[in-house]
Amino acid sequence: MFAENRLTENFDEIRHFALKERSKVVSDAEWRFRMRGYGYNLRPTDAGYEVARLPHMSVIGHIDA
Repeated sequence: MFAENRLTENFDEIRHFALKERSKVVSDAEWRFRMRGYGYNLRPTDAGYEVARLPHMSVIGHIDA
């Protein structure tokens, strides 16, 4: 998937990109909406967010809250 305008499979880069996007918004709902636009689904869990690729919903990692 894409992070920082380039194709990557490295979850550390995707995590960094997601957290950078989080700093640009005012709510978790807006953050999840923006990430869906980039091809990622963020699913809230008790420990943070599970990150999956769209459209197949294949889980690629976890971001701590």
